[in-house]
Amino acid sequence: MSEYDVVVIGGGAAGLSAALVLARARRRVAVVDAGAPRNAPAAHMHGFLSRDGFAPRDLLAAGREEVAGYGGLLIDGLVAGVDPGFQVRLKDGRSLSARRVLVTTGLQDELPDLPGVRERWGRDLLHCPYCHGYEVRDQPLAVLGGTAEAVQHAQLVRQWSPDVLIFPHNGMLTAGQREQLAARAIGVVDGPVRRLVVDDDRLSGVELEDGRFVGRAAVFVRPRFVPNDDVLVSLGCATDERGWAVSDDTGRTSVAGVWVAGNAADPRAQVITAAGMGSAAAIAINADLVADDVQSSLTRA
Repeated sequence: MSEYDVVVIGGGAAGLSAALVLARARRRVAVVDAGAPRNAPAAHMHGFLSRDGFAPRDLLAAGREEVAGYGGLLIDGLVAGVDPGFQVRLKDGRSLSARRVLVTTGLQDELPDLPGVRERWGRDLLHCPYCHGYEVRDQPLAVLGGTAEAVQHAQLVRQWSPDVLIFPHNGMLTAGQREQLAARAIGVVDGPVRRLVVDDDRLSGVELEDGRFVGRAAVFVRPRFVPNDDVLVSLGCATDERGWAVSDDTGRTSVAGVWVAGNAADPRAQVITAAGMGSAAAIAINADLVADDVQSSLTRA
């Protein structure tokens, strides 16, 4: 069994950022990563100072190289579970012993079950206008969904284009919502959606069940966020009314020695935000370990 000060579960921006800080603090740190980042379908990421336009895979590759350069161990694999005392079991049979655990396993996006949605996700079916709005600025855009959140999303997307339509699909908009949409020249296309239409590997529009076709260059949707929280749940971490792990500003959970960062803690965190959360968690974890080291030294004295 290998022993570490910290095992980081998840090797995205949050996990690698934390591992970098901890390795530079001369902590023994291991990062276990399943190799399935949430933003893998996206060709580029945006809004990350000095790295705007980077391919997500290139950022992760650079981060892994930096962590390894300071002695951090990178393990490609899946965590089967974490036993009391922080024995991290991997699915390949290996086991890691940790003084502290940081969970940065992200989340899953639950998307509408419509033809074309999965295939275009992260390409021209988009979620975050701050991440992709500028790239589709001034083009004919759509927002899919009839919830209050979808209406808010349409109002937000309107910042990037004067030509925005909302497709409520199977939802119902209130008179007040329609009035607000009309006030900013956001059109409403009622009726169930059949599919996203793709021509030559490019989204061309939205087809409704009644056969109508509405040309659009990109479609925005607000998915349902589901945390990848098996480890947190198994460790008994408290959750809030939405089902997300409760943590303080540094990512400390209700279970002593367990931290959380990135999209596993905040579903709206962008890449740069997740990296910052990882850094903050690492600093707090190191301080916690120092306090532990002091107490151990006093006990031995």
